[in-house]
Amino acid sequence: MFCWFAACGVVAVALVFGSSGVDYRVVALGAVLPLAENVSGSPWVLHTLAGSAVLLVAVMALTAGRGRRLRRRRWIGLPIGTLVFLVASGSWSRTALFWWPVGGSGGVGQGVPPEYDRPLAIMIAFELAGIAALIWTARGFGLSDPERRQAFLTTGRLTRA
Repeated sequence: MFCWFAACGVVAVALVFGSSGVDYRVVALGAVLPLAENVSGSPWVLHTLAGSAVLLVAVMALTAGRGRRLRRRRWIGLPIGTLVFLVASGSWSRTALFWWPVGGSGGVGQGVPPEYDRPLAIMIAFELAGIAALIWTARGFGLSDPERRQAFLTTGRLTRA
């Protein structure tokens, strides 16, 4: 599943924050970033609340200071995307994993990642829903217009059509 997480990140942030200043490319990157951990076959730190919190602190620290406001606005989407991933993947339903290290050592590096711990038909349905959400987003933000599409590709910003 890839489109499901990218779509959840973009759609959730667009609907909740409604800001044209967010770089939605970075939000989508954050929403799919934890999937890289699945190469090992188990969930790791980006499947935990602590992972997203550390990522948020890192972005805030690395973009602190004068003249870095635009950089911060762009990269704040990364931890926001990972937080959306935690909801969309079902990581929150595994207490030891979600609350690691506070919830204990069980969970990180153990078991099947929560996003793949469901029947194949459900995973396919989620991916199809993600594709539908991306199409809805493209239509809702007028990405068929070459100028809007180019603006999105270069700045990551979405503006209502």
